[in-house]
Amino acid sequence: MNVLLLTPYLPTPPRFGAHRRIHGLMREIANRHDVSVLAFVDTHAPPGETEESQRATGEYCRKVVTVPNGRVGAPNAHKRALQLRSMAGLHSYEHLVGNLPAMQTALDSVISAEKFDVIQVEFPNVAAYDFSAAKGRPRLCLDEHNIEYDVLRRTAEADVGIVRRVYNAIDWRKLRLEERREWRRFHGSVLTSKRDQELLLKDLPGAKTAVVPNGVDVDGFVPTSSAKPVPDTVLFLGAINYYPNTEGVLFFLKEAWPALKALRPSVKLKIVGPKPPPSISGWPDPSVEVTGYVDDVRPHIASAAAMIVPLRIGGGTRLKVLEAMSFGKAIVSTALGAEGIDIQHDRDILIADDGPALARQLARVLADEGLATRLGAAARKLAVDRYSWRSCADRLSNFYDELVASGA
Repeated sequence: MNVLLLTPYLPTPPRFGAHRRIHGLMREIANRHDVSVLAFVDTHAPPGETEESQRATGEYCRKVVTVPNGRVGAPNAHKRALQLRSMAGLHSYEHLVGNLPAMQTALDSVISAEKFDVIQVEFPNVAAYDFSAAKGRPRLCLDEHNIEYDVLRRTAEADVGIVRRVYNAIDWRKLRLEERREWRRFHGSVLTSKRDQELLLKDLPGAKTAVVPNGVDVDGFVPTSSAKPVPDTVLFLGAINYYPNTEGVLFFLKEAWPALKALRPSVKLKIVGPKPPPSISGWPDPSVEVTGYVDDVRPHIASAAAMIVPLRIGGGTRLKVLEAMSFGKAIVSTALGAEGIDIQHDRDILIADDGPALARQLARVLADEGLATRLGAAARKLAVDRYSWRSCADRLSNFYDELVASGA
């Protein structure tokens, strides 16, 4: 089968959660089918990053075509200007970021020159392009990492300040109209969780869907006896510039961290992820270490005594949880942070939703090595059995077969 991937960024090497999903699935899909990639590249990326991504993606993709996009990683002033433009217009901010005439030109060139069986698009904000120039009858498949409007709706309903609430209250309604339009236009949509599938089908009954969960490289994220956890070390992992992560970390620092330090005075918190905002990078507490972006998260997971996932906004499923599970780590999470993954409180994970309760659960697992070992072992087994990228790609490949068969 010949597959074209249309994506807002090159998938490899993976640097954050959405990267990891695309990278993990497409490397496996490329073992089964021919894969070509058409992607935006960030004109604000550090020197050499784009070239590295092109080389790495080209190791498993037959063709890699890129289109520069200055809106992807634009400085805050430009981002705010684009958000204001979206407020006054018909389209969401996400649509404005993901839709450029240069991409339509590149897409027309690629799909008119070669016949594809499936065109997979990552995220609805790059799904609004015209595919009529395509040779043959390719099936259009939308990969919904989250129901995007639902993430913004949850943000608008959260205690995030009046300006952000108003902005998201307007933006999520525009995004919902755009997202629903693409669900109707595409031949099928892939969701990361049953909840997201049910939400889509509630909006559009009868749509062709499949649940392809986020996964993990279970051969690369492996517990090792040589890397002993540092006692009383708690890890948060994620793209800190992604608002649900920013909000979750600040909630944890304000509402849970003081209580945890009172229970475990020697505790340390390590925050790992790209582009932390000043509100986090400048946190005035020497027991909190903010590393920023790292090339390899595995040593940081290995050295942690426990992982914290304090999210209160979001959708889909969290790759950070799956990576910690595969490493056999004890995880403490909010219910939303663990949403969409088949885990149970006190079997594979500990769940709490307010600050003091998160502190108590972390103190419990930090004080009890046997509990940490039991939770980690159960989580590792579940990751291997249910969430390897190989098994996730099997589901995606089977969905391709269904879509192609339905168009025959």
